This record gives sequence, C-alpha cells and structure tokens, in this order.
Amino acid sequence: MPTTNRLAGETSPYLRQHAANPVDWYPWGPEAFEVARTRDVPILLSVGYSACHWCHVMAHESFEDPEVAEVMNGLAVCVKVDREERPDVDSVYMEAVQAITGGGGWPMTVFLTPDGRPFHGGTYYPKGQFMALLGRVGELWRDQRAELEEAASQLAEAVRTHTSLPSASWAREGDPGAAGDPKLLERAGDALLARFDPEWGGFGRAPKFPQPPMLEALLQAAVAYERPDLLAALTTTLDAMAAGGIYDHLGGGFARYSTERTWLVPHFEKMLYDNALLVRVYLHAWQVTGRPAYLQVLQETVDYLLSPPLRVAGAGFASAEDADSEGVEGRFYVWDHAEVVEVAGPDTAAWYAVTEAGNWEGKNILHRPRRIADSDATLWPSDSDWLARPRTVEDGRKALLQRRNTRSRPGLDDKVLTEWNAMAVAALAEAGAAIGDRRSLEAAESVGRFLLASSRRADGRWLRSWQDGTARHLAYSSDYAWLVEAFCRLGEATGRSQWFDEARKAADGLIELFWDAERHAFATSGLDAEALIAAPLDTSDGAVPSANSVAATALVRLGAITGEPRYGEHAGKLLEAMAPAMSKSPLSFTAMIAAADLARRGVTEVVISGSRPDLLDAVRSRYLPGSVVVWGEPFESPLWEGRHSQGGAASPPPSPDGLAYVCRDYACQMPAGDVDTLLAQLGVGGPPSIHQFDRRKDKY
Repeated sequence: MPTTNRLAGETSPYLRQHAANPVDWYPWGPEAFEVARTRDVPILLSVGYSACHWCHVMAHESFEDPEVAEVMNGLAVCVKVDREERPDVDSVYMEAVQAITGGGGWPMTVFLTPDGRPFHGGTYYPKGQFMALLGRVGELWRDQRAELEEAASQLAEAVRTHTSLPSASWAREGDPGAAGDPKLLERAGDALLARFDPEWGGFGRAPKFPQPPMLEALLQAAVAYERPDLLAALTTTLDAMAAGGIYDHLGGGFARYSTERTWLVPHFEKMLYDNALLVRVYLHAWQVTGRPAYLQVLQETVDYLLSPPLRVAGAGFASAEDADSEGVEGRFYVWDHAEVVEVAGPDTAAWYAVTEAGNWEGKNILHRPRRIADSDATLWPSDSDWLARPRTVEDGRKALLQRRNTRSRPGLDDKVLTEWNAMAVAALAEAGAAIGDRRSLEAAESVGRFLLASSRRADGRWLRSWQDGTARHLAYSSDYAWLVEAFCRLGEATGRSQWFDEARKAADGLIELFWDAERHAFATSGLDAEALIAAPLDTSDGAVPSANSVAATALVRLGAITGEPRYGEHAGKLLEAMAPAMSKSPLSFTAMIAAADLARRGVTEVVISGSRPDLLDAVRSRYLPGSVVVWGEPFESPLWEGRHSQGGAASPPPSPDGLAYVCRDYACQMPAGDVDTLLAQLGVGGPPSIHQFDRRKDKY
C-alpha cells in the first residue's frame, strides 16, 4: 500500500486529510465506478467536511485503523467526498440516508451499487458497529444480491421523487397558494413566533442554529406589517446569540450552532457562510432598531472575516475553522479561571462570567450572563452594560485575545468556495455602504475581482472551488445565484457599472445552464454537468437560503436595475411553482417567502444623479429591502435614460444639480433635492437606523 492514496492530489483539504489513510480511497469520479464494475463490488461512499467533529472521530476510529481499512478495501471501492465541493452528490445521497434512517448528518456513510444506486446508509458509526455493518453488507452482496438490487432500485426511485419540486398537493384546501398572497410573509412570521423560545430566543429547543433565513424573514415581516411582537422575537434571539458562548467575544464571529438551548455551549467550528449571513442580519437589525450593540456585533464579525486565517492572502475567504485543535474540541476557545485573572484581571473574569468551577467540562466558555430584572425573564443586558465594554474589560479582552493567539489554532479549511465567497462579498458590500466602512468595501471588491480572475474559465463557465492556485468542479446554481446577488450589491455599493455587467453575465449563465423549463425551477447542477441518479433541486431554506430562493431574490432585483424582463419572468415562474409548498410549510421556505413578498410588492428604484453623497447615504443607511439604488457610472438601463451621472465611483464634492429619483416600474416621482423629500417619497423618516420602531425602548 502506498504511503498516500489518490486523495493526495485533491484540492479539498478534507480529502487530503485522508490521503495517508490505509483505506484505498478514490475521489468521486468515473474511475471509481469503473473499478467497482470490474471487481463487481459495491461502492462505499463516505461524505463529510473539514470542520466536522464527528467526521474526524470516525476517521481516527476507523479509517486510520489498518484492520478496518483491510475489510473496507476488500469489500468495496471506497469513495471520499467533500460535501462542500460536491453538494449535488451530498444532497442526492442524503435523501437516501434520510429515507433509510429517518434522519441525516455527517459523516454520511452510504453503500451503492456500481451504477450509483444506494441500498444502505447511515451517519457516524463507532468502530465496532462499523465493522459489524461491513460484515453484514458483505453477506447481503454475496448471498442476497437480487433482493439488494431490488431495494436499490426502489430507493433510487424514492430519491428521484424527493429531490424534485415539492408537490402541488401540498396546497391546503381553501388556501390560495399563490406567490402573490399578501399574507404569506406574515403567516411565516406567525409560524416562526409559534416556535419561538421566549426565554432564550431562537426556534425550538436544542440544538439551536442561528438560521439567518428565518431571522431575515422575521425582520422583513415585522417591518412590513408593523408587528412589534415579531421584532421582539428577533431582538431577543439576536441578543441571546451575541451574549452567549456561540459568539466569539474575543475575536468576533459566530460558531455554527449551540448544542443546548441557552446558546452557551457551541459546536466550536466557525463557518464562512454563517458569519457572512449574520453580518447582514445584524446590519438590518441595526438599521431598524438603532441598537449600538448590533452595530458592534456587525463590526466585530466583519473584523473576523477580514483577518487571518479566514481571509486568505491574495485570494478570497477560507471556508471554515475546525472545532478541534490539538485533537480536542473547543480547546482553543475555553479558559481556566486562574489564567483569565492572571492575564486580564478579576473585572474581565467577572464580565465574562468566568468561575473556578467553569461552565463546560471544568473550563469556561466566555459569555455575557443574562440580567434578570424583577419578574421579567426575557430582559437581556442593555447596550450600556452588555457589549459596550468598560475600559478595564476592553483592555482585558485584548490581553486575552493576545494570549489566545499563542495557542495552536484550530484546523483551517482554506478552499475558496465561490458560493460562500459571493455571500461574503454581498454582505461586506452592503454593510460597508450602509455604515461607511471603506475597508469592507475594498475587501468586497478585492474578493470580487479575485473570483473573476481565478474561479471562472476562459469560456465564462464558473467553477465551484479554488485552492492553492487551482479551481475545480463545475459551479452549481447556488454559486451562480449568489454571484448575481454579490455583483448587484457591489454595483450598488461602489457605483461601478462593471459589477452590473458581471451580474448580467452570471444571471444569463444561471438561466441558460440551470433553468428546468419542465419544473419551473433552477436545477442544482448545470446541463453540462455529470448525471447522477437524480437531478436535485435546492428549494428548502435551512442554515443558508436555498439556491432557488437566492435566485428569485437576485433576479427580481437585477431585473429592476437593468430593465431586462426575463430576469423577473423566471423569478415569477419559480415563485408560482413553489407557492403550494410555501403555503403548506412556511418554516421550510422562509427565504423563498421573503422573495415572493418582494416580487409581489415590486421593487422601488432609486437613482442618484450627480454627486450627492448625502442622498446616497440616506438611502443606504436605512432598511429598505424592497429597494435598489443606482448611482455613479451609467450603464444600459431605463433608469439612466435622461439622467446626469456622477461619472465614476470616486467621491467628488456634492454638486447642486445632483438629484434623487424614486421610481416604480421606471415611472418616477418628482426629483428630490434634499434628504427629507427623498425619505418622504420612500415612506421612511427620522434619523438613520430608526424608521419603524422606537429604538429608545429596550422592549417592543
């Protein structure tokens, strides 16, 4: 057996972590399936990702064990997949595992016939159970092959059914089921409220995930329908998350989820997608409420994104930081009481509720404890004593961060995924424009240019994953959809027409490669991609919005910016096809419902001509989810017909002839020459960051 297997040459750090295993791993591809056919043995498919704790556990227990590897190699052709590089493979076979076991997760272990049909699967197996399973699969393959083949055919058909568009039978009797239903978003807000944990925030019990699509829909519904109860659910959740251990109080950023209900104990991995999406959530919450704490969380999370190791020098953003360092989960983040007092002093220890007994396995996870006032069990620390740290505590925080930086850092998955980087670009562009943070804007443009140069082929075809100078794997609809969103946000933030041109190209590619005219939705894989046993559609919103949700929103906005009708038409067909599912199960489609509400209400187009940074800032600093703004360099769009442009993305002095035009379907109101008139036309007022609710109150 060679010292390394075929995974040594892969771009995925997760695959390369298994390159020295005694298992004779293959990457996903035709070679593995051809060998399985030649040997007449099953495929053993193992799917995971670099920051997955239990993936590491199974690797240590089984894949690094020569005894287990010998059985695996004799029984099957073993294939290792990084779910983040191949979401198509992951989604298809996760459907099979869920059908078999009723649940799912990673590591995912699936046994396939040589033509790719699954016949058995599960998630993590301890070594003893795994060895027993290998023996049982070997017996079935040898002695009950006909029954196994029949089961594989039935399971493959079930996977094809469940990876298609949600059935129209989901529509409830008497429910209009139309994407234009004016109450659809409010009903989604009420459904979220029914699952809301009023004591600790979030939805349901444990484990708790941040769920940015749900939070965004909750905020959008709160503002659209003037519902203080929905806003209170949002702010309680955001307060609890930022006060808990899921938030990194020293270095900024959020862990992937909390293992328990109070947000104290995270699963310590930190994902790019969570932090990019939460930047936008806290930005929008600050725009509505004006809470300084939300601005602080936003800025500290941006600091995390823009700092090593997540910001890859000369490239984009790394995918994730591991939960483990030195083989121990959370070791990088937890503290002894004595060390905190020694480094930062007793005031800092008290601020972060550090005790000698600890709050997790004898150690301390830093957090801000709840402030209970009288009988009000939902009151959280106010801005003045929650995150706005006293000087002594801030000095202590910096000292703790400096000490922590001497520790062995968790493992880094440094592959640059197009989808997740586009998420980060969109977040940084929007946040940078809203709060006037030039560093965020420069980073957003820099990563945007990197993606254009490094993750797109000469023929214009986008690729999914870049690592160490090499881009691989055809990009998916989620990559394209987020690129449309990111490039639109860059155009709005910088005034550079180049970004709108790139948004058009990405949207055209999205439609040409991924639009399924029969199902009226965007397929996960392109027409030029490898055919799997099913052609999945990514429609359900989870920790991230689905590819189809992002596509619907981005195409509606791009259509308003460019005047190109086919973008909005494709979004409309998609939303109508999804209407029964949205109506039946709103919690599964919160981002899609938000997109449907945007399409139903229509987009307000704002054009800033000349040099009027005061008018531009007035628009960008406010929460206006139904608006687009164009300024700077003109481009091909009805919005620029007869307008005087600023002539570039620079910031010359304000000019008296600069005006703002507020339009709907390109029919504009009288031009506005001052901020008050502009805000009145937009239907908002007051100073930035307060136009729907009273930010002076702790509760709503």
